[in-house]
Amino acid sequence: MKIFHTKKQLLAFYMPGFLFGILYVNLADKQLGADLGIFSEYFLKQYRMTEIIAAEYLWYLLRSRMIPFLALLGLAFTKFRKISVILFLIWTGFSSGVLMSMAVFSMGIRGIILCIVGIMPQFLFYIPAYLVVLWYSYTHPRGQWNIQKSIFTGLMVLLGLIMEVYVNPLLMKVFLGTL
Repeated sequence: MKIFHTKKQLLAFYMPGFLFGILYVNLADKQLGADLGIFSEYFLKQYRMTEIIAAEYLWYLLRSRMIPFLALLGLAFTKFRKISVILFLIWTGFSSGVLMSMAVFSMGIRGIILCIVGIMPQFLFYIPAYLVVLWYSYTHPRGQWNIQKSIFTGLMVLLGLIMEVYVNPLLMKVFLGTL
């Protein structure tokens, strides 16, 4: 398989996954559409009333955010680097498609806004960190890993974690207060 080497080609792997996620919710899994889960009024009310303890939340986030990131980073230094990029992008697209479809299905445009608020501002830091790792893996051996990439990705992930622990819960509660 010939893999193209432009940044736009990364979208070529993400978008089919996104489309399949949308189709999955709308066509294949009727039960998924009936079970609103995180978009139910009950869940959102409970989230709004929950007090988030920053130290405990940080430990949870370290496990849930660092394990996939470190796995992708580890795969970047193996012969499976390109296939891991492709599979990661397809899976991320699929997950995004399912999430956005469920949000629209249950809440309409407010669901999309909820998803955007839910990933801000931390994804402004996570995305560049992941893109550096993905682009390195995708363009290897042309691209080389260096100390600048290590510092940048580490700093971006750290800032993303800080934003997710301290800023995102406040934004979510403010937004949920408007519903």
